[in-house]
Amino acid sequence: MFDYDNASQAELIQRAKRGDARAFSRLYAQIYKNLYRFALYMTKHPQDAEDAVSEAVISAFENMKALKKEESFRSWMFTILNNQCKKAMRIGQREKARLSENGTYQIAEEPDYAQWHDVRRAFDALDEEERMIVAFSVFGGYKSEEIAGMLDRNAATVRSRKSRALEKMRSALS
Repeated sequence: MFDYDNASQAELIQRAKRGDARAFSRLYAQIYKNLYRFALYMTKHPQDAEDAVSEAVISAFENMKALKKEESFRSWMFTILNNQCKKAMRIGQREKARLSENGTYQIAEEPDYAQWHDVRRAFDALDEEERMIVAFSVFGGYKSEEIAGMLDRNAATVRSRKSRALEKMRSALS
């Protein structure tokens, strides 16, 4: 019997690639909090973040065989999640535009208590790419080279965008 609790990440990935849902679940459990935090900061709404994470996990499990390098599992998951967040934000913008044009419906939004925090406001003031770079760096713990690969950018460009984004946040906080 396979010992899921003491298995290495490489063993879990190999089993997940063969369709082992329990192995995939163990891999997912190791990064769930970081995935959710990233999605929450990107979508700015708890339900949208949960939906994006759920969709990303389903997509990742269905496409596990496409993972080429086992050591890239974490960045692969964040790339899938990033795409889901972008999709959710596009759908949300279209829905809000449709509802506001109609004028009859109001979107009932949950209060986002974090919006009152200065850091959240500073983060929200960044453009989309800056938010992704900061979120990948802070929540995902990725280095500039890894972020560059995920965003199809040059590592030096990522470093300078990250530096400028953090400077914008510092200015907003002072």
